[in-house]
Amino acid sequence: MTFEGICHFGDNSRMSTNKIADHQWQKLYAFLQGHPRAYAGREEKCRRFVEAVHWILRTGAQWRELPADLGKWNTVFKRYAGWEENGVWADMFEQFAQDPDMAAVMPDSTVVRAHMCAAGGSKKGGASTNRA
Repeated sequence: MTFEGICHFGDNSRMSTNKIADHQWQKLYAFLQGHPRAYAGREEKCRRFVEAVHWILRTGAQWRELPADLGKWNTVFKRYAGWEENGVWADMFEQFAQDPDMAAVMPDSTVVRAHMCAAGGSKKGGASTNRA
C-alpha cells in the first residue's frame, strides 16, 4: 500500500491544507517514535516533513513545487520514499484507520488530485488529443 492518498484534513475551513491539528499530531508523533523503521528525530522537523508530504499529496503538485517553508523538496522526497520502502506509511494507515479522530489525516484517495496528464491533459502542456 502506498501513502499516495493521504491528506484529507476535514471540513474545518480555517485549517490550512498542510497543517495537522495538534491533538492529531501528538498521536502521529507518538506512533512514529515507537516505529522501528521510522526516524522521527526532533519533533518540529518531523512535523514539518509530514506536513510537507501532506501538502504534496493533497495538491497533486510535483515535488519541485514544494513551498520552501516546508523544506527542500529533494530531502522531503528522499525521506518520503524511504518511509514508503520501509512500510512506515502503510503501518501508519493500519494503526489509525479505525480511529475516527484521525480520519482527517489518514489516506483517502478521494482527495488526491491527479496530474493533468492522468486526467486526459497533454503530457507536453499542449491541448489534449482525446480520441473518441
